[in-house]
Amino acid sequence: MNKIKRTVNLVGNSVKLIGNPVEVGQKAPEFQVIDLNMQPFVFSGKGNRISIISAVGSLDTGVCDTETRRFNQEAAALGNKVEVLTVSMDLPFAQQRWCAAAGIDRVKVVSDYKDASFGMKYGVLVEQSRLLARAVFVVDREGIIQYIQLVPEITQEPDYDAALEAIK
Repeated sequence: MNKIKRTVNLVGNSVKLIGNPVEVGQKAPEFQVIDLNMQPFVFSGKGNRISIISAVGSLDTGVCDTETRRFNQEAAALGNKVEVLTVSMDLPFAQQRWCAAAGIDRVKVVSDYKDASFGMKYGVLVEQSRLLARAVFVVDREGIIQYIQLVPEITQEPDYDAALEAIK
């Protein structure tokens, strides 16, 4: 199975990930985060749409900005069959400001700042910084994880094409 490694690199330096790594083929863990309106948002995995979950460190960094903008463009082309979530530890106020400035209208941006529910349940919480490692998960309509990419170097973009191929 495609198991997430327990470390990734940040500018070439190894950082430890904490939480429970998930695997392709397992049921996607439910998690609760906070939306842009400071309301709880629960991801249960099952639904009418395929889900792409994009974990980023902070929307105020260049690669996270680029990644979220790219997934926003892709989401527009995918229509209603796919839901795209971007999860970061940024406060919802900062996320809301960033989304407005960036024109993000297709990606649902949520914050894991409160209790790191997503980071811990998907094994992508960076121990040293309490930020999220860069990762992409694809969850099918039945709530089963079909694709995982844990980007080995946090400062690099994910493989967008592989993630998009996984939704087919």
